[in-house]
Amino acid sequence: MSAPLTLTIENRIATITYNRPEKLNAMTPEMAQLMWDAVHKINADDAARVVILTGTGKAFCAGSDISDLDRYATPWDFRNRPEYCDALRALQKPSIAAINGYAMGGGLEMALSCDIRIAAESAKLAAPEIKLGWIGGGGMTALLAHSIGPSNAAMMVMTGDPVPADQALAWGLVSEITTPDALMTRATEIAATIASRAPVAAETARLNLQAAYNMPLEKAVAYERDLQAICFGTEDAAEGRAAFAEKRAPDFKRR
Repeated sequence: MSAPLTLTIENRIATITYNRPEKLNAMTPEMAQLMWDAVHKINADDAARVVILTGTGKAFCAGSDISDLDRYATPWDFRNRPEYCDALRALQKPSIAAINGYAMGGGLEMALSCDIRIAAESAKLAAPEIKLGWIGGGGMTALLAHSIGPSNAAMMVMTGDPVPADQALAWGLVSEITTPDALMTRATEIAATIASRAPVAAETARLNLQAAYNMPLEKAVAYERDLQAICFGTEDAAEGRAAFAEKRAPDFKRR
């Protein structure tokens, strides 16, 4: 039996693949633990500079497996379960969601938790929890409102209806759409470009983008300046300046 979630690291790119296609890659508690394990491994491995998340079959991820939710004895047990979206947000490396198909519920929340989102033309994205009597709990409303604005976010979370890829692109929910066959090629191209940049700078850029959402302007600018100073003091920044002067490609070491 194949693993429901796999991790590979090759050419400085880590790829997490949801591999439960017969269930539209719906997440179980066991898969949530595998997600945490993968994130811990990626964070600790300097060979992994950027992460791609994708799924097999017709779905990126359909969110939590509904048939598993009755295993929780109380709503409080459900509230305190290991959260796969929290695992993804604990990732320290830049991340790309390659949305190959349905991204529903928690699957959409995981895509929203990535730094960059690209989608196949056939992808559909939805916050369908309201159709079952609840709302998303992995950051759905806040992440959608930041991404596409409060009115479009309200349309998604209050109707639960799916948004096709072209509408997601128009709203800014994804950065690009591709043919299904070209999706992973394009995701890998973007990942390879990021992996070629100075790793500390890429990771601090990710922190800085998060700060831009969460801090007042003056504090966000001050934080950016602090992060810039940290990057400027690295060996990689010195290598970047030397490579520029010598008209050659830099060789960044994450130091």
